[in-house]
Amino acid sequence: MNNNENALQDSLQDGTEIDYSKIVQSSSFQKLLREKRNFIIPWSIFFLVFYFTLPVLTSYTSILNQTAFGSISWAWVFGAAQFIMTWALCIIYTNRASRFDKTVETIKESAAKGGF
Repeated sequence: MNNNENALQDSLQDGTEIDYSKIVQSSSFQKLLREKRNFIIPWSIFFLVFYFTLPVLTSYTSILNQTAFGSISWAWVFGAAQFIMTWALCIIYTNRASRFDKTVETIKESAAKGGF
């Protein structure tokens, strides 16, 4: 356990209760929720649109049947781009999640010190 978790655990053991409703109502926690929502929703929409574009275009148009490079069609290029996009989104989310984790640690420190 790290120091924050120890402080939270100690507060529970010595009879002091943590008021989670104050934590949820705090400006820092609300800011964290806003930041997460503002990150997750647009990127999720982008992912879903990008992902479902391939089956829609291949089912209802012939635009991706055209040759891109040699005998490789645009459908194959788009399919490969989906793998690249998935890895890129994972890397982007991992980096952003580390920032979210730092904010969570700050909130936990404030709660352990009775700052809420």
